[in-house]
Amino acid sequence: MEKEQIQVNSPKAWIQAARPKTLTGAAVPVMIGTALAWADSAHHIRLLPTILCFLFAFVMQIDANFVNDYFDFRKGTDDETRLGPKRACAQGWVTMPAMRWALAIVTALACAIGLPLVFFGGWWLIAVGILCVCFCFLYTTHLSYMGFGDALVLLFFGIVPVTMTYYLAMPKGSQTVTWECLLASIACGLVIDTLLIINNYRDIDNDIRAGKRTLIVAIGARWGRILYFALGVLACAMGNMYHLTGHFWAAWLPIITYLPLHVAAFIEMRRINKGAALNRVLGMTARNIFVYGLAISIGLIF
Repeated sequence: MEKEQIQVNSPKAWIQAARPKTLTGAAVPVMIGTALAWADSAHHIRLLPTILCFLFAFVMQIDANFVNDYFDFRKGTDDETRLGPKRACAQGWVTMPAMRWALAIVTALACAIGLPLVFFGGWWLIAVGILCVCFCFLYTTHLSYMGFGDALVLLFFGIVPVTMTYYLAMPKGSQTVTWECLLASIACGLVIDTLLIINNYRDIDNDIRAGKRTLIVAIGARWGRILYFALGVLACAMGNMYHLTGHFWAAWLPIITYLPLHVAAFIEMRRINKGAALNRVLGMTARNIFVYGLAISIGLIF
């Protein structure tokens, strides 16, 4: 998409900056946590906190995208050599002062959405919310440059959203985090991390030049491909735990639907190997993550 096609600070520019396609990654952990609560509560989940969890996840994802757009451009990581999708600040679609205002507004909106959850789960949830906001900023500004990106994905796109959604959706008096929920959250984080893996795999040369030491930079492209493949397989293997709780289809639907798509994406990743054409694998991976979340959720609900 050419720069002149998008007016500066227009609604279209902000849609580009928000990256709507990434919202599936925010939705999947909440979907899984909700489906687990639905199954374990005999279909008596609490609706309002569940809706708030979805909204909080969506707004925090947009906030993270704005943070990434703003600070990567300021650091010079998003330049003319970038192979991935175009970024709003780097392309001049959104001005830096406008993005700073957007960061303040969207962060405040996320806090406003998350705050009522204390009435359903307790005041300690404020600490969870503060951590989510802090690491939203720290990921792009510092931690992704130090190789901690994948650990943060596992934590904030797996363990935290799945377990917290499950805890808040369960009926009052039944709020806990089961071992099944914890394992499901880890598996979810592994699947979503494949998106970061392919993103960093594509950008490995640019990241080396920019001094951004991602996990892929540390282990190299070959082991990056192996890790991409292994994460999806491991997540499906962890799904065997659903057999122990009588959720047969939650164990098998991801193997039937997600795993073949994941293998196909891996084969395409190996075939393309380098360059902007890897954005095709990025799109395949985003689709696969949604298929995984849908398969788990359907398997638990039905």
